[in-house]
Amino acid sequence: MTSENKQAITVGDVEVIRVLEWQGPFAPARGLVADSEARVWQDNEHWLAPDHWQVQDDRAVMALQTWVLRSGGQTVLVDTGVGNGRERPHSPQFHHWQTDFLGALARAGIRPQDVDVVVNTHLHADHVGWNTRDAEGEWVPTFPRARYLIPAADDFHFGPDNSHGAGRSPDDRLVYQDSVAPIHQAGQAVLWHGTHRIDEHLTLESAPGHTPGSSVLRLASGGERAVFVGDLLHSPVQIVSPSCNSCFCLDAKGAVATRRRILQQAAEKRELVVPAHFAGPGAVEIRRDADAFTPSRWAPWPAWPATPHGASATRP
Repeated sequence: MTSENKQAITVGDVEVIRVLEWQGPFAPARGLVADSEARVWQDNEHWLAPDHWQVQDDRAVMALQTWVLRSGGQTVLVDTGVGNGRERPHSPQFHHWQTDFLGALARAGIRPQDVDVVVNTHLHADHVGWNTRDAEGEWVPTFPRARYLIPAADDFHFGPDNSHGAGRSPDDRLVYQDSVAPIHQAGQAVLWHGTHRIDEHLTLESAPGHTPGSSVLRLASGGERAVFVGDLLHSPVQIVSPSCNSCFCLDAKGAVATRRRILQQAAEKRELVVPAHFAGPGAVEIRRDADAFTPSRWAPWPAWPATPHGASATRP
Protein backbone atom coordinates (compact mmCIF):
# COMPACT_ATOMS: atom_id res chain seq x y z
CA MET A 1 0.00 0.00 0.00
CA THR A 2 1.51 3.27 -1.12
CA SER A 3 0.55 6.94 -1.06
CA GLU A 4 1.03 8.56 -4.46
CA ASN A 5 -0.22 11.98 -3.38
CA LYS A 6 -1.48 13.58 -0.22
CA GLN A 7 -5.12 12.70 -0.93
CA ALA A 8 -4.93 9.14 -2.31
CA ILE A 9 -3.59 5.71 -1.49
CA THR A 10 -2.82 3.01 -4.03
CA VAL A 11 -3.71 -0.60 -3.24
CA GLY A 12 -1.99 -2.65 -5.89
CA ASP A 13 -3.07 -1.06 -9.17
CA VAL A 14 -6.16 0.63 -7.70
CA GLU A 15 -6.12 4.26 -6.60
CA VAL A 16 -8.42 5.01 -3.65
CA ILE A 17 -9.50 8.56 -2.82
CA ARG A 18 -11.37 9.54 0.33
CA VAL A 19 -14.04 12.26 0.03
CA LEU A 20 -15.56 13.53 3.28
CA GLU A 21 -19.12 14.76 3.52
CA TRP A 22 -18.78 15.48 7.25
CA GLN A 23 -16.68 14.52 10.29
CA GLY A 24 -17.10 15.19 14.01
CA PRO A 25 -18.71 14.08 17.31
CA PHE A 26 -21.89 12.23 16.39
CA ALA A 27 -23.59 10.46 19.29
CA PRO A 28 -23.03 9.24 22.86
CA ALA A 29 -20.42 6.50 22.64
CA ARG A 30 -22.51 3.78 24.25
CA GLY A 31 -25.62 5.04 22.53
CA LEU A 32 -23.97 4.36 19.18
CA VAL A 33 -22.39 1.03 20.16
CA ALA A 34 -25.33 0.07 22.28
CA ASP A 35 -24.02 -2.96 24.17
CA SER A 36 -20.41 -1.83 24.69
CA GLU A 37 -19.14 -1.32 28.22
CA ALA A 38 -17.58 1.86 29.57
CA ARG A 39 -14.49 -0.17 30.50
CA VAL A 40 -13.80 -1.03 26.82
CA TRP A 41 -13.69 2.64 25.88
CA GLN A 42 -11.61 3.55 28.91
CA ASP A 43 -9.10 0.72 28.44
CA ASN A 44 -8.50 1.81 24.84
CA GLU A 45 -8.60 5.58 25.36
CA HIS A 46 -4.91 5.91 24.44
CA TRP A 47 -5.72 5.18 20.79
CA LEU A 48 -9.47 5.87 20.56
CA ALA A 49 -9.06 9.53 21.55
CA PRO A 50 -9.27 11.96 19.92
CA ASP A 51 -9.92 10.54 16.45
CA HIS A 52 -12.72 8.14 17.46
CA TRP A 53 -13.83 9.24 20.92
CA GLN A 54 -14.34 12.69 22.41
CA VAL A 55 -13.64 11.83 26.01
CA GLN A 56 -14.79 15.04 27.69
CA ASP A 57 -18.42 14.53 26.69
CA ASP A 58 -18.27 10.79 25.94
CA ARG A 59 -19.25 11.11 22.29
CA ALA A 60 -18.22 8.86 19.41
CA VAL A 61 -16.44 10.70 16.60
CA MET A 62 -17.49 9.60 13.13
CA ALA A 63 -17.22 10.49 9.47
CA LEU A 64 -19.66 10.47 6.58
CA GLN A 65 -17.60 9.72 3.50
CA THR A 66 -17.39 8.24 0.04
CA TRP A 67 -14.54 6.10 -1.20
CA VAL A 68 -13.59 6.68 -4.84
CA LEU A 69 -11.79 3.82 -6.57
CA ARG A 70 -10.05 4.12 -9.92
CA SER A 71 -9.83 0.54 -11.10
CA GLY A 72 -9.31 -0.93 -14.55
CA GLY A 73 -10.18 2.33 -16.30
CA GLN A 74 -13.40 2.76 -14.30
CA THR A 75 -14.32 5.25 -11.58
CA VAL A 76 -16.24 3.53 -8.78
CA LEU A 77 -17.92 5.28 -5.84
CA VAL A 78 -18.52 3.31 -2.64
CA ASP A 79 -21.55 4.78 -0.83
CA THR A 80 -22.89 8.27 -1.43
CA GLY A 81 -23.55 9.84 1.97
CA VAL A 82 -26.57 11.79 3.17
CA GLY A 83 -27.25 14.13 0.25
CA ASN A 84 -28.62 17.66 0.32
CA GLY A 85 -32.13 18.89 1.01
CA ARG A 86 -33.66 15.62 2.20
CA GLU A 87 -36.83 15.34 4.22
CA ARG A 88 -35.78 13.25 7.21
CA PRO A 89 -38.17 14.40 9.97
CA HIS A 90 -37.40 11.43 12.22
CA SER A 91 -33.63 11.73 11.73
CA PRO A 92 -32.97 15.32 12.82
CA GLN A 93 -29.22 15.05 12.27
CA PHE A 94 -29.90 14.48 8.53
CA HIS A 95 -33.03 16.60 8.07
CA HIS A 96 -32.45 19.30 5.39
CA TRP A 97 -28.73 18.48 5.45
CA GLN A 98 -26.47 20.72 3.34
CA THR A 99 -22.81 20.26 2.41
CA ASP A 100 -20.58 20.95 -0.58
CA PHE A 101 -20.09 17.27 -1.36
CA LEU A 102 -20.14 17.63 -5.15
CA GLY A 103 -17.59 20.41 -4.76
CA ALA A 104 -15.35 18.02 -2.83
CA LEU A 105 -15.67 15.45 -5.61
CA ALA A 106 -14.77 18.14 -8.14
CA ARG A 107 -11.70 19.16 -6.14
CA ALA A 108 -10.68 15.50 -6.21
CA GLY A 109 -10.96 15.60 -10.01
CA ILE A 110 -14.25 13.70 -10.29
CA ARG A 111 -17.20 15.05 -12.25
CA PRO A 112 -20.60 13.32 -12.00
CA GLN A 113 -20.38 12.25 -15.65
CA ASP A 114 -17.02 10.57 -14.98
CA VAL A 115 -18.50 7.97 -12.60
CA ASP A 116 -19.02 4.50 -14.08
CA VAL A 117 -20.22 2.55 -11.04
CA VAL A 118 -21.91 3.47 -7.77
CA VAL A 119 -21.87 0.86 -4.99
CA ASN A 120 -24.46 1.14 -2.23
CA THR A 121 -23.18 -1.22 0.47
CA HIS A 122 -26.72 -1.04 1.93
CA LEU A 123 -29.71 1.28 1.74
CA HIS A 124 -29.57 3.32 4.93
CA ALA A 125 -30.06 7.09 4.54
CA ASP A 126 -26.39 8.00 4.99
CA HIS A 127 -25.23 5.65 2.23
CA VAL A 128 -27.55 6.53 -0.65
CA GLY A 129 -28.23 10.27 -0.40
CA TRP A 130 -26.06 11.48 -3.27
CA ASN A 131 -27.44 8.73 -5.50
CA THR A 132 -29.74 11.53 -6.64
CA ARG A 133 -29.91 15.30 -6.83
CA ASP A 134 -32.75 17.78 -6.96
CA ALA A 135 -33.41 18.98 -10.52
CA GLU A 136 -36.14 21.63 -10.34
CA GLY A 137 -38.16 19.66 -7.80
CA GLU A 138 -37.51 16.21 -9.25
CA TRP A 139 -34.99 13.69 -7.91
CA VAL A 140 -32.73 12.47 -10.72
CA PRO A 141 -29.54 10.35 -10.73
CA THR A 142 -26.51 12.43 -9.73
CA PHE A 143 -24.23 10.25 -11.85
CA PRO A 144 -25.91 10.03 -15.26
CA ARG A 145 -23.67 7.34 -16.80
CA ALA A 146 -23.27 5.10 -13.76
CA ARG A 147 -24.56 1.64 -13.02
CA TYR A 148 -25.84 1.66 -9.44
CA LEU A 149 -25.12 -1.69 -7.74
CA ILE A 150 -27.82 -2.28 -5.12
CA PRO A 151 -28.13 -5.40 -2.92
CA ALA A 152 -31.37 -7.09 -3.95
CA ALA A 153 -32.21 -8.08 -0.37
CA ASP A 154 -32.09 -4.46 0.76
CA ASP A 155 -34.02 -3.26 -2.28
CA PHE A 156 -36.82 -5.62 -1.31
CA HIS A 157 -36.63 -4.88 2.42
CA PHE A 158 -36.70 -1.10 2.04
CA GLY A 159 -38.91 -1.03 -1.05
CA PRO A 160 -42.68 -0.81 -1.44
CA ASP A 161 -43.18 -4.58 -1.67
CA ASN A 162 -42.13 -4.82 1.99
CA SER A 163 -43.87 -1.57 2.94
CA HIS A 164 -40.55 0.28 3.12
CA GLY A 165 -38.71 -1.61 5.85
CA ALA A 166 -41.88 -3.06 7.38
CA GLY A 167 -42.35 0.18 9.28
CA ARG A 168 -39.19 -0.12 11.39
CA SER A 169 -38.03 3.40 10.58
CA PRO A 170 -40.50 6.16 9.72
CA ASP A 171 -38.02 7.67 7.26
CA ASP A 172 -37.39 4.48 5.25
CA ARG A 173 -40.15 5.33 2.78
CA LEU A 174 -38.70 8.81 2.19
CA VAL A 175 -35.17 7.44 1.71
CA TYR A 176 -36.34 4.91 -0.85
CA GLN A 177 -38.51 7.40 -2.71
CA ASP A 178 -35.92 10.14 -3.11
CA SER A 179 -32.67 8.15 -3.30
CA VAL A 180 -33.45 4.68 -4.70
CA ALA A 181 -36.67 4.71 -6.71
CA PRO A 182 -35.37 7.38 -9.15
CA ILE A 183 -32.43 5.10 -9.96
CA HIS A 184 -34.84 2.33 -10.93
CA GLN A 185 -36.96 4.77 -12.95
CA ALA A 186 -33.88 5.90 -14.87
CA GLY A 187 -32.97 2.28 -15.70
CA GLN A 188 -29.62 2.55 -13.91
CA ALA A 189 -30.21 0.11 -11.02
CA VAL A 190 -28.47 -3.29 -11.04
CA LEU A 191 -29.72 -5.65 -8.33
CA TRP A 192 -27.40 -8.44 -7.24
CA HIS A 193 -27.44 -11.48 -4.92
CA GLY A 194 -24.61 -13.35 -3.19
CA THR A 195 -21.56 -12.00 -5.01
CA HIS A 196 -21.06 -9.58 -7.88
CA ARG A 197 -17.84 -9.13 -9.83
CA ILE A 198 -17.18 -5.52 -10.88
CA ASP A 199 -13.80 -6.05 -12.53
CA GLU A 200 -10.63 -8.07 -12.07
CA HIS A 201 -9.83 -6.24 -8.81
CA LEU A 202 -13.24 -5.62 -7.20
CA THR A 203 -15.88 -8.05 -5.95
CA LEU A 204 -19.03 -7.41 -3.92
CA GLU A 205 -20.00 -9.99 -1.32
CA SER A 206 -23.15 -10.30 0.77
CA ALA A 207 -22.58 -9.59 4.48
CA PRO A 208 -26.05 -9.54 6.08
CA GLY A 209 -26.92 -8.53 9.62
CA HIS A 210 -26.72 -4.78 9.81
CA THR A 211 -29.43 -4.86 7.14
CA PRO A 212 -30.69 -7.88 5.18
CA GLY A 213 -28.62 -6.88 2.14
CA SER A 214 -25.54 -5.37 3.77
CA SER A 215 -22.44 -6.05 1.72
CA VAL A 216 -18.69 -5.64 1.62
CA LEU A 217 -16.49 -4.77 -1.34
CA ARG A 218 -13.26 -6.72 -1.63
CA LEU A 219 -10.25 -5.25 -3.43
CA ALA A 220 -7.40 -7.54 -4.44
CA SER A 221 -4.65 -6.21 -6.70
CA GLY A 222 -0.91 -6.69 -7.04
CA GLY A 223 -0.69 -8.84 -3.92
CA GLU A 224 -2.42 -6.20 -1.77
CA ARG A 225 -5.91 -6.36 -0.32
CA ALA A 226 -8.58 -4.14 1.19
CA VAL A 227 -12.15 -4.72 2.26
CA PHE A 228 -14.70 -1.90 2.33
CA VAL A 229 -17.05 -3.02 5.10
CA GLY A 230 -19.79 -0.38 5.10
CA ASP A 231 -21.54 -0.38 8.48
CA LEU A 232 -20.10 -3.68 9.68
CA LEU A 233 -18.14 -1.34 11.98
CA HIS A 234 -19.31 2.06 13.22
CA SER A 235 -16.52 2.47 15.79
CA PRO A 236 -13.11 0.82 16.28
CA VAL A 237 -14.45 -0.38 19.64
CA GLN A 238 -16.17 -3.09 17.61
CA ILE A 239 -12.79 -4.42 16.51
CA VAL A 240 -11.75 -5.17 20.09
CA SER A 241 -15.34 -6.12 21.03
CA PRO A 242 -16.78 -7.72 17.88
CA SER A 243 -19.87 -8.97 19.73
CA CYS A 244 -21.04 -5.36 20.17
CA ASN A 245 -23.47 -4.04 17.57
CA SER A 246 -24.36 -0.50 16.69
CA CYS A 247 -27.80 0.76 17.58
CA PHE A 248 -28.67 0.63 13.85
CA CYS A 249 -28.17 -3.12 13.30
CA LEU A 250 -31.46 -4.81 12.36
CA ASP A 251 -30.39 -8.42 13.04
CA ALA A 252 -28.21 -8.48 16.15
CA LYS A 253 -27.09 -12.13 15.96
CA GLY A 254 -26.53 -11.98 12.22
CA ALA A 255 -24.50 -8.78 12.48
CA VAL A 256 -22.19 -10.29 15.12
CA ALA A 257 -21.64 -13.47 13.09
CA THR A 258 -20.89 -11.51 9.92
CA ARG A 259 -18.58 -9.09 11.73
CA ARG A 260 -16.52 -11.93 13.20
CA ARG A 261 -16.31 -13.68 9.82
CA ILE A 262 -15.17 -10.60 7.92
CA LEU A 263 -12.69 -9.52 10.59
CA GLN A 264 -11.23 -13.03 10.82
CA GLN A 265 -10.60 -13.08 7.08
CA ALA A 266 -9.14 -9.56 7.19
CA ALA A 267 -6.69 -10.62 9.90
CA GLU A 268 -5.70 -13.81 8.08
CA LYS A 269 -5.24 -12.17 4.68
CA ARG A 270 -3.89 -8.83 5.96
CA GLU A 271 -6.68 -6.91 4.31
CA LEU A 272 -6.90 -3.19 4.99
CA VAL A 273 -10.29 -2.73 6.70
CA VAL A 274 -12.09 0.34 5.34
CA PRO A 275 -15.35 1.14 7.19
CA ALA A 276 -17.85 3.75 6.06
CA HIS A 277 -17.70 5.88 9.19
CA PHE A 278 -14.25 5.80 10.79
CA ALA A 279 -12.87 9.28 11.36
CA GLY A 280 -9.17 10.06 11.73
CA PRO A 281 -7.07 7.81 9.47
CA GLY A 282 -10.25 6.11 8.20
CA ALA A 283 -8.88 2.59 7.67
CA VAL A 284 -6.84 0.03 9.58
CA GLU A 285 -5.09 -3.32 9.40
CA ILE A 286 -5.96 -5.71 12.23
CA ARG A 287 -4.55 -8.80 13.87
CA ARG A 288 -6.20 -11.63 15.79
CA ASP A 289 -6.03 -11.25 19.58
CA ALA A 290 -7.44 -14.35 21.32
CA ASP A 291 -11.23 -14.25 20.73
CA ALA A 292 -11.15 -10.67 19.45
CA PHE A 293 -9.00 -8.44 17.28
CA THR A 294 -6.82 -5.40 17.69
CA PRO A 295 -5.69 -2.59 15.36
CA SER A 296 -2.15 -3.10 14.11
CA ARG A 297 -1.54 -0.32 11.58
CA TRP A 298 -3.63 2.70 10.62
CA ALA A 299 -3.66 3.93 7.03
CA PRO A 300 -2.28 7.47 6.56
CA TRP A 301 -5.37 8.59 4.67
CA PRO A 302 -6.13 12.31 4.33
CA ALA A 303 -9.35 13.34 2.60
CA TRP A 304 -10.98 15.84 0.32
CA PRO A 305 -13.38 17.68 2.66
CA ALA A 306 -16.84 18.68 1.51
CA THR A 307 -16.58 22.10 3.13
CA PRO A 308 -13.55 24.31 2.39
CA HIS A 309 -11.84 26.13 5.23
CA GLY A 310 -13.84 29.17 6.32
CA ALA A 311 -17.21 27.71 5.27
CA SER A 312 -19.76 26.03 7.46
CA ALA A 313 -21.62 22.76 7.21
CA THR A 314 -24.69 21.37 8.89
CA ARG A 315 -23.62 19.10 11.74
CA PRO A 316 -25.47 16.30 13.53
